[in-house]
Order: sequence, then structure tokens, then C-alpha cells
Amino acid sequence: MRRFFISLFLVAYTCIISAQTVNAKFQTYINQHKDLAILEMLKYRIPASITLAQGLLESAAGQSELVRKGNNHFGIKCHDWLGARTYHNDDETNECFRVYNNAKESYEDHSKFLKRPRYQRLFSLSPTDYKGWAHGLKDCGYATNPRYAHQLIGIIELYKLYQFDTATTYDKFMAEHAGSNQMSPRDLRLHPIHIYNKNYYLTARNGDTFQSLGKELNLSYKSLAKNNERHYQDQLKEGEIIYLKKKQKRADKAFMKRPHQVKPGESLYSIAQMYGIRLKSLYKLNGFTPDHQIYVGELIFLY
Repeated sequence: MRRFFISLFLVAYTCIISAQTVNAKFQTYINQHKDLAILEMLKYRIPASITLAQGLLESAAGQSELVRKGNNHFGIKCHDWLGARTYHNDDETNECFRVYNNAKESYEDHSKFLKRPRYQRLFSLSPTDYKGWAHGLKDCGYATNPRYAHQLIGIIELYKLYQFDTATTYDKFMAEHAGSNQMSPRDLRLHPIHIYNKNYYLTARNGDTFQSLGKELNLSYKSLAKNNERHYQDQLKEGEIIYLKKKQKRADKAFMKRPHQVKPGESLYSIAQMYGIRLKSLYKLNGFTPDHQIYVGELIFLY
């Protein structure tokens, strides 16, 4: 992992952070990559502000040699990497660094890198706690520079990157990225991901399967099906709600005293999906036996 770039851009950032040239380059990078950072946040719970700040710092706002030669925005070294590689002087001479086809691959690999056990405790923090994440990254050994956390926080606050940490969907991928090295036309059809009842979900489209969704999300399709209390070979219908993580045992607190009244065509499963509740928990909350048949107008307790 690249620890600290000594470059014109970082020197300028440290010494004359308000300079117009630095602001312009940093802001251009933010505009180009904020959607990717939001996407990664919604998939992995890494604050978008942290991802962007690290990208800015590690890549010198996208101007580093590693970005130019290999789309490597976070200076991740080869380690157990089996893909393309490039070599660059860093902590030692001629070190091996990973090469990606585009920025999206680099951002995705960065998220997976932070999912290693070494950084696991960071995921107990709120996605809006950028200060906790910044200091946590330093404490976990991500960087050797003693000022690393303060540099990240400085970038986040100067450019107001924390505003992206409250995003709940990535509906709007910029169309101008299509065909560039940022993302392909296929990426523009990624399913928007939303947040509800402490979980992430998407809405299935015609032709979707657990296998296709798992591939898009880089998740196990069998786990994805299990999280939704389904078999991984089940056919998905357009409009179905698919949760990315295991559902909660209860609905949101707002429904503590607001039972659901059954409507025509609904099932206990569709109600469970609607509120992000485990089906078996819905049975338990209502004292239903496995053979219970709901009827229109029946009140279903959710909390």
C-alpha cells in the first residue's frame, strides 16, 4: 500500500491548501469519482468521504504515475494479486503494484482490501463518522505517515466530502462516463441500491436472477438468496424487493404501534419483504402456526 506521496500536489495541499490550482484539480477529481465512492459506500459501508479523500491523497488527485500507468487510485501493492501489474519506486525500489482496467475496478478493489480482518473494527462505526474512520485507518496501520488521519479529515472538511456520506441511492450515474475509462455502458444499468430498516435493498428487473445480481454486487448469490429466505434457483419477478444483508427481526420503530392491514394479493412473505423483516420473525410476532392463512383485512403486527 502506498503510504504517502511526496508530490507537488501534496506539498501544495499541505502548504497552500487554498491555492486555486489545487482546488481545481481536487474538485475535478471529486466530480469524476463521487458516484463510484457512493456506490462503494452503499455496497460495503465505507464512507464515501473516506474513499474520495484516500483517492485524492494516494493518487495526487488522479495525477500520479500509478493512475496513469495502471488506474491504481489507492496505491495498492501486488501482494497476492494475480492480475496485471506495474512497478514503481515507493517504500523500496521497483515495488509491484496492481493494474486495473478502469477506475471502477480500482475503487472496488479498495473496498475489498478494507474488508480484510485487519480493518474489521472500522465497520462498527457509522458511515457518517469520517473522523473515526480516518483515525481508525491510521491506527490499523493503513499508512505510516503520522499525519495521515489529519490529512484525510482536512480534505474531507475543505471539500465538504461528508455530504456524500448521507446518500441512500446511486440512481444517477453520470452518462458522460459511458465509454470512458471510468465505467462502461453496462455499469449505467446497475440497480439503484436503497437503504431501509438498517439494510440495503434493490428492486428486481425483468430477467434478473440471484446469480446475475450476485455477480453485479460481488456477493455470493447463494447468500443473497438465503438473506431473502429463498432458494438460489428461484425465479425473480420484476418489482420484487431483494435485500443484500440478512433482514431484521422487527420492522422500523415507526411501526411499533402500526400493524399492517392485509390487502388483496399479499402474502406473509411479501409483507415481510415490504418491511424488511425475516419471515419466521413475522410468524413469531403474530403467534402464527406454519399453516396459517392470512385474509384481507387481517392486522399483521410488525414490531
